[in-house]
Amino acid sequence: MSTAQNRAAPEHVAIIMDGNGRWANARGLPRALGHRKGVEAVRETVRAAREAGIGFLTLFAFSSENWRRPEAEVNELFGLLKTFIRRDLADLNRGNVRIRIIGDRVRLRDDIRELLLEAEDATVANTGLTLVIAFNYGARDEIARAAAHLAAEVQAGRLKADEIDAQKLNDSLDTAGIPDPDLIIRTSGEERLSNFLLWQAAYAELMFVPEFWPDFTPEIFYAALDRYAARDRRFGGIAPSALAIGS
Repeated sequence: MSTAQNRAAPEHVAIIMDGNGRWANARGLPRALGHRKGVEAVRETVRAAREAGIGFLTLFAFSSENWRRPEAEVNELFGLLKTFIRRDLADLNRGNVRIRIIGDRVRLRDDIRELLLEAEDATVANTGLTLVIAFNYGARDEIARAAAHLAAEVQAGRLKADEIDAQKLNDSLDTAGIPDPDLIIRTSGEERLSNFLLWQAAYAELMFVPEFWPDFTPEIFYAALDRYAARDRRFGGIAPSALAIGS
């Protein structure tokens, strides 16, 4: 058992699951097999998060930019989401896991939209790990939709323009009610956020691991939690140790 489980765990971990296609290409396999292998990593990571006492786990499953991919690959990703929910929903429910979906649902097919709503409704009363799935999600789009919502509230007379502040915008985001991520992990060695939780990541600790997502194991996850526990989070202030030295 990792020492990460014996330390104070972050309340919210978010993961950019990157590298499915490159994992498959490196093995001479179709990209679709990389995505399928990635679903296995999702299952293992959800279990690891529960064991580590994480409150919220957000997984970047499908970005608003992923529509640019070949239609066959987009359909494969949609199919995997359906398979994951249909196969795993009962187990997640028994495990007291609550599912939240963030992202723009307007462009999604009716069957996908209904499936996402079903998963949320079926687990809404659960009080354990909250599994947040970012699907058809893009942070800039999320912020723009939140701003449009606030503008509509002003136009309707339910809100004054000078009442809009950071908290009002925060409460209009898809993640309303979800704490900001303490730790964001990206796999595959890439070191960027790629339009993921830009507002919410203001004070998140960032970690970039070299493994492709299908190779992401609970051991790698626990090692990231250990590294997180060793970091000194100041949120713009001064570390207590520095204050003690100066006193």
